[in-house]
Amino acid sequence: MKKIGIVMGSDSDLPVVEKAMATLEKFGVPFEAHVYSAHRTPVEASEFAKGARANGFGAIIAAAGKAAHLAGAMAANTTLPVIGIPIKSSTLDGLDALLSTVQMPGGLPVATVAIDGAENAALLAIQILAVEDAALTEKLDNARKEAAEKVLAKNKALEEKYAK
Repeated sequence: MKKIGIVMGSDSDLPVVEKAMATLEKFGVPFEAHVYSAHRTPVEASEFAKGARANGFGAIIAAAGKAAHLAGAMAANTTLPVIGIPIKSSTLDGLDALLSTVQMPGGLPVATVAIDGAENAALLAIQILAVEDAALTEKLDNARKEAAEKVLAKNKALEEKYAK
């Protein structure tokens, strides 16, 4: 199975990114995590992205706040799918990061999840790998069924409580 590369612009992004890591672990998907900044360590960030396919990665998750150019820097240096997580920072409640991540020029796509949407970033990466992995597809199907069952159980409890 291919692994997922997780890159964050700062270790201050780790509390959000840990949700992606936990989701990948839950599904048994291997990953590597790194701190590379698009601005402070552009050479290292570029080298990671350029070598990602050869190093066994199937997708890259890039998390950054404020100017948030990390996902774009990754996408500029690989043809692997890149998923951006805009991180809510102390300025503009993450809107700046969202706009920086989602507004990519034509030819350099970045899939972007919600601000602090690490779980969905991991699930999207898993779905990408599952295109060619039946066992992973089955795990995703089971997780969706479990989520639906939880909602239906809550609905039943609500209906019973307020039945007339």
